Amino acid sequence: MITGNTAIIAHIGFPTHSFKAPMIYNPWFDHAGINAVVVPMGCRPEPFPAFLKSVFTLDNIRGALITMPHKITTAGLLDEVTPAVKIAGSCNAVRRAADGRLIGDMFDGEGFVRGVRRKGCKLEGARVLVVGAGGVGSAIAASLAAAGIASLALYDARPESAQGLSDRLAAHYPRLELSTGSNDPSGYDLVVNATPMGMNDGDPLPVDVARISPDTFVGEVVMKTEMTAFLKAVQARGCRFQIGSGMLFEQIPAYLEFFGFPSTTADVLRSLAKLKY
Repeated sequence: MITGNTAIIAHIGFPTHSFKAPMIYNPWFDHAGINAVVVPMGCRPEPFPAFLKSVFTLDNIRGALITMPHKITTAGLLDEVTPAVKIAGSCNAVRRAADGRLIGDMFDGEGFVRGVRRKGCKLEGARVLVVGAGGVGSAIAASLAAAGIASLALYDARPESAQGLSDRLAAHYPRLELSTGSNDPSGYDLVVNATPMGMNDGDPLPVDVARISPDTFVGEVVMKTEMTAFLKAVQARGCRFQIGSGMLFEQIPAYLEFFGFPSTTADVLRSLAKLKY
């Protein structure tokens, strides 16, 4: 029930058809008796900077979830950001401080790392390929570096994006072995699709699945459907994997704390969620 006292969390991105957060947060708020609601807001890139500022002029706004294609843009629009945002070059959570300043953080990478570890993927000393160096790929790469991986290969259709991320990582993790320019998935312990490939029917696969070892763990970020074409292909190869929403469930407890709400666990969120694809 939405009332005049309901706190709003704006879920801003474009397009909105793949949004899953409202189907996870809102059942939790209802269960916990919290008068808050997550509302999807479809905003195209051109009006986004002005819209972000405008939405935080609302008295009943509690925060904003930021998703594609705005994560990188957001990092440059705020008054204060965390080290995670600086390393990743992107931001997916914004709240307003008591003095009116807008503060940003990044939880995609933390959610991804928590998820794969819970599924038995050992990250310390691992060899990793991340395909996609946009907002989510940058965040995942930063958190993987912090988790103690040994080497990280980065690939993006825009080579300058992969190189920029590599340069930022090198400044913070000088011992991490970094490379760019190839999406050949052979020889890695973990392969991550951090591109939008899979959002639309007929999208090409992000890598040549025939070259992925059955021993490789695979991570997906696309949440339009639980089993994307990429995950179906790696499942047929015998790989262990994490679906896109796995990253989302693991990061929501951190989001709740950031917005000042009572927190919970990923398992509780899963038990209450009403996901539809």
